[in-house]
Amino acid sequence: MMTTTRFGTRDIARAKAFWRPIAEMVGAKTIYDRDNMISFRGETGSMLLIGVPLKGEHEVGNGNMAGFQVSSRELVDAVHAKALELGGSDEGAPGIRGDDPNGFYGAYFRDLDGNKLVAFRFGPPDA
Repeated sequence: MMTTTRFGTRDIARAKAFWRPIAEMVGAKTIYDRDNMISFRGETGSMLLIGVPLKGEHEVGNGNMAGFQVSSRELVDAVHAKALELGGSDEGAPGIRGDDPNGFYGAYFRDLDGNKLVAFRFGPPDA
């Protein structure tokens, strides 16, 4: 499976301010913090990199998305709320997707550059 996702940004300082609190919420640590890029690594070793494109201007991908699998539905809700609080846009409020009430629970948002993400949890509500 995928282990690394990279998104572009038009403003690295603004992107860092958006992504740091969200990365902390999902248990990721900052591993690189450079003038043109920031990188976070989760407990499983997967990485999210946000950076200024190496060539040209940042453009939002049509149909592109990355996701964070988190430990609880409450954390899905909290990540989505934090993204909106930090200026991100709602792409789908937290909730069950599909017919199985114990299946996929997710919330979709876009960051300040328009990159689309989902925070999700598989399984029944937490005890």
